[in-house]
Amino acid sequence: MRIETITRTPKNQTHKTPLLFVHGMWHGAWCWDEFFLPFFAEHGYHVTALSLRGHAGSEGKIRGNTIANYVSDVEQVAKTFDTPPVVIGHSMGGFLTQKYLERNEAPAAVLLGSSPHFGLWPTFFRLLVQRPRVVLKVTAQLRLYPIVETPEAARWVLFSKDMPKKQMLKYYKKMDDESFRMFLDLLGLNLAHPKKIKTPLLILGAENDNAVAPDQVHATARAYGVKAEIFPNMAHDMMLESGWESVAERILAWLQERNL
Repeated sequence: MRIETITRTPKNQTHKTPLLFVHGMWHGAWCWDEFFLPFFAEHGYHVTALSLRGHAGSEGKIRGNTIANYVSDVEQVAKTFDTPPVVIGHSMGGFLTQKYLERNEAPAAVLLGSSPHFGLWPTFFRLLVQRPRVVLKVTAQLRLYPIVETPEAARWVLFSKDMPKKQMLKYYKKMDDESFRMFLDLLGLNLAHPKKIKTPLLILGAENDNAVAPDQVHATARAYGVKAEIFPNMAHDMMLESGWESVAERILAWLQERNL
């Protein structure tokens, strides 16, 4: 299967270890190329982002995909590198990163606003309380697009209230549907197992995240024996928010601390 990738090669590659970026629900490789890929390429890293099957420019359909399907996409791209990459995953992509690490080696990994290892029941209940009509549409249609089907809905889940409307609409127009079958995995059919993972992890979250609240991020960090870091005044899409530089700089510093 042809998986879309976006790669940026640094003018002066000062780091041997490549970085592989994995997006979350409704997104594609494009969400990393807005800011993060140029940033890390400018700092000497060979960087690649992939679009999971059915998303953005990748082949395949979205409906019916499982977590295992998406992990195989990550594995397919990771195998193209000469050396195992650092994997950086956002939201569902953070969960995929955890599942990837259960059976693949990596020098390090970063989780941004990651779906927790124990699943998305807290997120589901929060959505049920605050957006009950959306939950009814999701269950009636067996698809997750209703969660982001209007700009206002997408903003509530993903973006800060103060993100300029023009910028928000630019991202909203690129949103895909998302697999309901995969969501069932995140509710319990295929959860992550922290005890299987020995890879060093940096776990970051956002203060105003309506998709994965800070308490969920902290719970994930505890499971891996690390301390989560929460960025203030930021919503779920940490790589697209106005404070994205602070997130990127923290990741950069952490990688450099590990000589990666």
